[in-house]
Amino acid sequence: MTTSIGFIGTGVMGKSMARHLMEAGHELHIFTRTKNKAAELLDAGAVWQESIASLAQNVDIVISIVGYPSDVEDIYLGENGIIANAKQGTYLIDMTTSDPILAETIFHAAKKRRLHSLDAPVSGGDIGAQNGTLTIMVGGQNEDFLQVEPILALMGENIVLQGPAGAGQHTKMANQITIASNMIGVSEAIIYAKKAGLDPVRVLKSISAGAAGSWSLSNLAPRMIKGDSDPGFYIKHFIKDMKIALSNAKNLGIQTPGLALSLELYEVLAEKGLEDRGTQALIKWFEGELS
Repeated sequence: MTTSIGFIGTGVMGKSMARHLMEAGHELHIFTRTKNKAAELLDAGAVWQESIASLAQNVDIVISIVGYPSDVEDIYLGENGIIANAKQGTYLIDMTTSDPILAETIFHAAKKRRLHSLDAPVSGGDIGAQNGTLTIMVGGQNEDFLQVEPILALMGENIVLQGPAGAGQHTKMANQITIASNMIGVSEAIIYAKKAGLDPVRVLKSISAGAAGSWSLSNLAPRMIKGDSDPGFYIKHFIKDMKIALSNAKNLGIQTPGLALSLELYEVLAEKGLEDRGTQALIKWFEGELS
């Protein structure tokens, strides 16, 4: 069954995610602040909308994956935003990593206008987006989740409803807290292997298959070794995520020293002009390339 889907945000991950929807035969409408970033999708048959309002008025499902919570707030809650302009019964799926409290606010605002809102942040980076294998963490009502699950399945494989509105974002915070400390460990391991005179590629063969194994070790460590810092996930966005996680951890009354240290190191990279590089560029801090 063909569904009209509006997609907002065609960056490193969004472009691939939107392409999967088109390839499945759905009618795709696009709005993004920079039109040329959507050129490939438009050439492939996507429909360009001149504004968020016009997009929301012409589709049955709206999917967004933008940069920051402030962007999410603007596109959903603004006077010319999605909630004010969407048809009753439209499903709203925000896949941005954002603040759980904002997700709850959007849910309640949407419900007042008889719209169905879910927060559904993702993990898996550019590789997961390209392969349609993203992990998708969902917050919202079960009946709404069941309606859009087939659409989510076109973009990901591990799709779990975590609880009510905001639960998807809280789960993503747990994900980012895990990655934050792990990236330090991966960087330190590579530097240790090099200093010990080992071939780091060969070392990875052993440790990635053992108890130290992780997605970051398997997918980002090879990029670190090659000196490839092209973004699968931007440092600037990871810093945003870690700040949201720290704020929520504080509200929950818990200590997250690993997260705090990782944020400190990544902020050094950003200050050195690397905010638009991939998170694997953390290795540069350990290599002493930032002085």
